[in-house]
Amino acid sequence: MRADARKNHDHLLAVADTVIAEEGVDASLRDIARRAGVGLTTLLRHFPSREALLDTLLRARFDELADRAVALETSDSPTDALLSWLREFVACAHNYRGVTEAMMTAIEDAESALHASCVTMRAAGTRLLTRAQAEGVARTDIDGTDLFALGGSLAWLNDQPALAPRADHLFDVVTSAILTPPATTDLPTPKNPTD
Repeated sequence: MRADARKNHDHLLAVADTVIAEEGVDASLRDIARRAGVGLTTLLRHFPSREALLDTLLRARFDELADRAVALETSDSPTDALLSWLREFVACAHNYRGVTEAMMTAIEDAESALHASCVTMRAAGTRLLTRAQAEGVARTDIDGTDLFALGGSLAWLNDQPALAPRADHLFDVVTSAILTPPATTDLPTPKNPTD
C-alpha cells in the first residue's frame, strides 16, 4: 500500500474507532465517511462492508488480547492472570457497544471476517483458564467457550444503562463463581480426645 493510501486508511480507521465507540457497531458508514471528510465510496474502497471495517478495527484489539494472554501465561499467579485478562476482554468488548453479538455470531461462522480473530482470542483465554484449572484455582466444569460467553455477557451488562453501575459488582460475582479457593496443605491440628 502506498504511503498516502496507508495514511488515508489509518485516518478512516481512527475516525471509525471513535464513531463506533460513541454510537456502537451499527453506526452509520455514511456518518463515519462524513466525519472522516471523505465520501462513502472512498470508505467502501478501503472497507467494502461493515464487517470488513469491524474486522480491521477489532482484529487489532483481539490480537492485543491474545498477545496479552501469552504474556500473562508466565505470571506467578494463574488467578491474577485469568482475572486480569478477563477484565481486559470485557473492557475491549464494552468499548465497542454492540460488538458482543457480532463476536458471538462470528465465532460460529467460519466465513465471517471476524472469525479467525475471535477464535484466536478465545483460545488465548482458554489457555489461561486451563492453567488456573491445572493449579486448582478455577472450576473444572467450564471451558473456553463458557469463559468467552461469560466475558461477552459481562461486556453486555456494561452496555445496559440500568445495569452499568452494577457491572463491577457483577464481574466480581461471576469471577468468584469461576475461581475456587486454592487447596491448602495446612490441616488443622486434631484435638486430643483427653483435652
